Amino acid sequence: MKKRLTAVETALLTADPLKRLHLIQERLDLQAALETNDAKVDLEALEKEFIASAAPYSARKGISYSAWRELGVPSAVLTKAGISRGN
Repeated sequence: MKKRLTAVETALLTADPLKRLHLIQERLDLQAALETNDAKVDLEALEKEFIASAAPYSARKGISYSAWRELGVPSAVLTKAGISRGN
């Protein structure tokens, strides 16, 4: 992404107005993506929060074990959250 960002910056110097518009948007998109990649996410903390709130949320909203699994939540996490196949 950094390599492409450099190429975009170079292309901006000689681009016609329409191409410049597209390059500016691409630069903004690349900068946002780089910021997102640089952000550190504490997955352990997120998992703990999920475990604490998933069962009550599921009960209120009628979310089943199967729906969570289809979304990609690991079965071990659902078990820790107290969500079983019967829910």
